[in-house]
Amino acid sequence: MFSRFFQKSSPQQSPQNVMQSEKFDPKVLLHYGVPSSASILAFDRVQRLLAVATLDGRIKVFGGDNIEGIMISPKQTSFKNLEFLENQGFLASVSSDNKIQVWDLRNRQIASALQWESIITSFSIIYGTSYMLVGTEHGLVYVLKFDSEDRKVNILPYYIPTDVISASWFTGLKPFRLLVAYENGVLLLWDAYEDRIVLIRDHKDIELKRKKVTSYLDDPKNEHSDDKLEHEEEDKEISCVSWASSDGSVVVVGYVDGDIMFWNLPTADSPIDQDKKMSNNLVKLQLSPSDRRLPIILLHWCANKSWISSGGELFVYGGEKIGSEEVLTVLSVEWSRGIENLKCTGRIDIALRGSFADMVLLSSDCHAEGDCNMLFVLTSPGQLDLYEKNCLSSLMSKKQRKTSSPTMQYSIVIPTLEPQLTTTMLDVVDHDAKSFTALSEILVAAKQLSVQNQRSGKIKWPLIGGVPGQLFKEDRLIIQIFIAGYQDGSVRIWDASYPALSLVYNIKPEVNGAKMGSANSPVSALDFCPDTLHLAVGDESGIVRLYGLIRSSDDTTLHFVTENGTEVHNVNQGDGPHCKAVFSLQNSSVCGLQFANHGVKLAVGYEHGQVAMLDTITSSVLFLTSSESDTSSAVVSLNAKFSDTSCLNIPQEPVSDISDNSGKGLVFIMTRDAHLVAIDSETGNMVYATFELSAEKLQSHSPQKNDSGMQANIQSENTQDKVETTNTIDNSYFAQIVLNSLILLCSESELSLQSLSSMIEGSNKYTRKVNLVKRCCWTNIFKKDDRERVLVVLYQTGDIELRSLATLEVLGEKSLMSILRWNWKTDMEKTICSSSNGQIILVNGNEAAFLSLLPCENVLWIPECFPCLHDEVLAAAVDLTKSLSPNQSEKQGASAIFHNIARNFKARKSGHNTNQEVHNNYLENLERCFSSPPFLKPSSDTEDKLDDFELDIDEIHIEEPEVFLSSQKIHIDKKEKAKEKETADRQKLFEESATDSKPRARTTEEIKAKYRKTGVQDAATAAALAKDKLMERQEKLQLLNDHTEELQNGAQDFASMAAELAKQMENRKWWQL
Repeated sequence: MFSRFFQKSSPQQSPQNVMQSEKFDPKVLLHYGVPSSASILAFDRVQRLLAVATLDGRIKVFGGDNIEGIMISPKQTSFKNLEFLENQGFLASVSSDNKIQVWDLRNRQIASALQWESIITSFSIIYGTSYMLVGTEHGLVYVLKFDSEDRKVNILPYYIPTDVISASWFTGLKPFRLLVAYENGVLLLWDAYEDRIVLIRDHKDIELKRKKVTSYLDDPKNEHSDDKLEHEEEDKEISCVSWASSDGSVVVVGYVDGDIMFWNLPTADSPIDQDKKMSNNLVKLQLSPSDRRLPIILLHWCANKSWISSGGELFVYGGEKIGSEEVLTVLSVEWSRGIENLKCTGRIDIALRGSFADMVLLSSDCHAEGDCNMLFVLTSPGQLDLYEKNCLSSLMSKKQRKTSSPTMQYSIVIPTLEPQLTTTMLDVVDHDAKSFTALSEILVAAKQLSVQNQRSGKIKWPLIGGVPGQLFKEDRLIIQIFIAGYQDGSVRIWDASYPALSLVYNIKPEVNGAKMGSANSPVSALDFCPDTLHLAVGDESGIVRLYGLIRSSDDTTLHFVTENGTEVHNVNQGDGPHCKAVFSLQNSSVCGLQFANHGVKLAVGYEHGQVAMLDTITSSVLFLTSSESDTSSAVVSLNAKFSDTSCLNIPQEPVSDISDNSGKGLVFIMTRDAHLVAIDSETGNMVYATFELSAEKLQSHSPQKNDSGMQANIQSENTQDKVETTNTIDNSYFAQIVLNSLILLCSESELSLQSLSSMIEGSNKYTRKVNLVKRCCWTNIFKKDDRERVLVVLYQTGDIELRSLATLEVLGEKSLMSILRWNWKTDMEKTICSSSNGQIILVNGNEAAFLSLLPCENVLWIPECFPCLHDEVLAAAVDLTKSLSPNQSEKQGASAIFHNIARNFKARKSGHNTNQEVHNNYLENLERCFSSPPFLKPSSDTEDKLDDFELDIDEIHIEEPEVFLSSQKIHIDKKEKAKEKETADRQKLFEESATDSKPRARTTEEIKAKYRKTGVQDAATAAALAKDKLMERQEKLQLLNDHTEELQNGAQDFASMAAELAKQMENRKWWQL
């Protein structure tokens, strides 16, 4: 049963402004931790971001400064591919239902989606571009391009007709070559620029020179076999491939049978028949002598600078004997004297903390993929470990065969499993509170100290991406703190005022090394007083520790209070919160804590049903109820109410010096067996008690404190209440509390609203009563605004309801488990906490989620204060410095960090891009390469340039047509001369008629001068010659017209033939080419 106390006027509010059902839409504001279903990793080497895809449709992105973001797919499906569009602010994924999604990191939502009709078997992004390669089950490799302006994924006409399970784009010396792995174990090297097969390799080729190398963990000596392997091997199915050299000369292939093969590929740009003369060496590597080995699931290559393109480290998952311990193998491989002399110089096995999921190589700076010095290893459930390559190499050199200790583990912002989280609370301090300024100074100083400690570490966490949110320009109006208690007795405090939590304090259970009570007892109850900045911590051994966040330099006393008396110790506790007092009154678990009377008093409820009232100023015990005068059932909720707290005359002095006052009130206690008891806050005498018989016991539940009342949990339904009153309350100071209060009782199957006075009188009259269909496990009351309050009900199924507090009517219902993609677990409600502004925090496994339940504008977390996952300034700086030469960068005063980024950026996979012009040419070539289907690319050497010349009719020779060279090979000067000749020829052909608007009559002398022949002087002869010339010209024009028609018909025939050829090539297999 849950009970809540509030003012009597609250339920009388008018429901005109009640929230509509369709407006109830809980949102995930923050998410911390690695999802337990994480399965794939991706890393952006420029932005320094790590992305994790899960099996339930979520993508988590990790940056620096506790910047984490989660994106949730509409469908709860797993992902099989994940890659960054590096330094562009987008992330591409492929789901199990073959849907390609491009995620916008700035807005944390899907920018574009494309549903693929067939099964996608391979997916890769060409580095530094927006081009994507998609391999399908039907044996085709398609090319896609993401348009960031139109937010659309476009399918380009280019494709490769192969049966592909894996494809890898090479961007080294030959930037347009694609390595394709076939389903039957054949490797193909394809030149996309020339649309031709560069090389085909099969492990059964008889021309291959084979060699076997072994690296067994139980045999430190490597075994080399120079004998040729059997050529009649069975078909070997490829499971993964990876480039093993920067020049594309070596590729390493993993097979389903556990073998690893190094293939030597040609790098010369020569025809296929010349490539056959190249080296045909093949080296097989085995990790275990067993005949039954695990498939090679993953291969990653990391080049070694000292060996350039002839050695490095190979990271392998798989290849071990079936049933052996799960490890990640790191091999040091070298072939400086040729691939035929390949040898394994070192090996180390990394024992994993859980089941292997994925790994990714990275560098401490913006280096190339092949130049890495760190690796992330993802294991389930949700464990992320960082290993440093230098540390592994050092272990190799010491002949150590195995290691289990990562260099660094992912430090979750809110630890939930190590140590185990047991209870939480979320509190808001308004700017009107007297302690607001002091608390703000404490948080700022603690955060600065935490940042200094992180920077002083020897190994820095490589994830530094993202941009922190905009801080409030004015002084913060609200401070929100999140407090968590753990199984080892420790308590952590975070500043949750901004949507990127920062750890403020980590309070250990010991006081200056001395343990109080049972060693490392789990924390069972917490409470925080914003007026005095006191923190109360109760554990399962019955110890209550009282901490002060503010301390003076001379405050070194510690009061240890027991039933037998008080001991005062002088203890130097150093910086941070200081323990003022330790109360050890009962050997019973502390079930509830609540500060009362502005923090002057502290009420404590125990598992055995007793209640103690402590004085926080004098560190003394005011009273401790006895079990004979009270119920012996466990206290599951308590709440202290005072008649007039505004007239207590608390002096306006520093919050740590508040003096005692004589405020009077009642302490309401709800027990596990459904008893409601009220006691005097000064004497501990029982004022009244309601006896409620129940057939079942109540489950133990940590009370959740809020500003509107108290909370308890009952497994059985209510029966009639019988009342016993020990004191008269007609005109006492209790009457003001009782007459103006209402109580909301929430059992697992019922909600009821009743006035406290009628309950004391024994009346069964309810203001409101609702029967629940599902079993309730947690409730809370939120302030929608200054006038309206709503009730939130959480069920054991994971569904959450929003109800009107005035009528208890349902306003909306959602499934939190479908929003968070979690499975409801037993006792999950024990770690739920909330604030009055509609925020709720849930914990599941190693995940913690902050949700907003109310649709009203959140005055605490405005959109501008949320961190951004993409650093646009960094992206622009990299693009700018990439386009400048080193000399220009220095002259223009480029900052050291951007200059370093640019220098390292040029050494990455796209190392051929030495400047912006070359990079643009590369992109233009890709655009031209993929803009048309294969084998139908327009040749730049045969482009028709008819506009560059004119025909001369008088010089046409039909029998020997003139062949014109390509205009690209003509020099500019030659073009100018050709134009001058064409102008003269035009004038000669048309007798300058083109320049005259009207024909003019020529004189007889002009005609004679033009057509006069030697020895011919009469006009008749000249006219006959002119007529013959005109007839000859007409014949030539007719022949030219006929040839033009023939060329047109030929062009049409060629176009139809090309279309038919393209259609035939689509249906042909690679071996038919």
